[in-house]
Amino acid sequence: MTKLSPYSRIAVLGGGAWGTALAIAAINAGRDTILWAREEDVVADIAETHENKRFLPGVVLPTSLAVTGDLAEAVRADALLLTMPAQVLGEFAEQLAPLIAPHTPLAICAKGIEKNSGRLVNEVVMAAIPQAATAILSGPSFARDVAKGLPTAVTIAAHGDVAERLQASLSSLSFRPYASDDIVGVALGGAAKNVYAIACGVVEGLGLGENARAALLARSFAELARLGEALGAKSETLMGLSGLGDLVLTATSKSSRNFSFGVELGEGKSVTELDRPGHPLAEGVATAPALVKRAQAHNIELPIAEAMADLLSGTLPLGEALTRLMSRRLKTE
Repeated sequence: MTKLSPYSRIAVLGGGAWGTALAIAAINAGRDTILWAREEDVVADIAETHENKRFLPGVVLPTSLAVTGDLAEAVRADALLLTMPAQVLGEFAEQLAPLIAPHTPLAICAKGIEKNSGRLVNEVVMAAIPQAATAILSGPSFARDVAKGLPTAVTIAAHGDVAERLQASLSSLSFRPYASDDIVGVALGGAAKNVYAIACGVVEGLGLGENARAALLARSFAELARLGEALGAKSETLMGLSGLGDLVLTATSKSSRNFSFGVELGEGKSVTELDRPGHPLAEGVATAPALVKRAQAHNIELPIAEAMADLLSGTLPLGEALTRLMSRRLKTE
C-alpha cells in the first residue's frame, strides 16, 4: 500500500449513476466528499431524500454526502473526479478550466473517444486544462455494484505521485484501485471495450453461439493490443483491469449498456430506434468511428471495429457484417 497521504476533500463532478457511485466509494474510503450535479431534481432529491432517484434509484446514499448545483462551490476540493460522458467532456473541461487552481489533481472517470477529433479523453482534458494534474480512472466497474459496496478493482493512472495519492484517497475494503503511470493505455482500454461489447452483443442477438462470441472477444483484444502498441500503451496495462478486465465484463454481461445495445441490434432493431433520447447511453456508438479514425492515422487495421462502425452508420447491413469478417484473408495468429 502507498504511504503517501490521501487527498482530504474529494469533489465528484457529474450526478449520474457512475458519479454517484464514486461519491459513495470516496465516503466509504473516509473522504470528505461533495457531488456536483447539473440536474436540479438530482440535487434536490439527494439533499432531501438521500437518493438519486433519476440515475441510481433504490440506493440509499450516505447522509454525509454533500451535494450542490454550484460548480464553483464544488471545485473547492483537493482532487476532482470527472464522470460526465466522453462526448461532452471537452465542453465541460473548457467550462471548468478557469475555476481550478494550477496542478489540481483531476481524475477522468469517463470512457470513450471524442467522435469528431479522435482524441482520447485524457487528450481532450489536457488540451482544455493544461495546468491540471490529469489522471484517469477506469476498469471493470458497474455503477450499481460500486454503489452497493460490492468488491471492485480499478486502475488509476497519472504521472508523479498523483496516482498513488488518488489510490490512497479512494481505497477501501470494497473498492481497490491499482496505481499506474500508463495514462494512454488506461484511456484506450476504457474506450475501445465499448465498441467490442456492442459487437459481442450483436453475436448474441443473432444467436450465433458461444464459440463465435469467444472468438470475437479474443480477436477484439488482439485489435486493442495492436492499436495500444502503436499509441505507446504498455502491454501489461492492456492485459490488466482497464484493458482485458473491462472488456470481459462489458462484452459478456447484460448489465452492460453496450452489450445490451448490441443484443437488440442483432435482434433486428435499428440504431435510430435504440440510440434515442432517454434510452440508456451506449458510448460505443460514438466511439466506433472515432476508434477507427484513430487507428487509420497510425495505419492499424481493426476489422471488427471497422465492421461495427459501418454497421452502426448504416452502410453495412447486419447480415453482411459476419460475412465480411469470416471471408477475410487467412492468416496466422
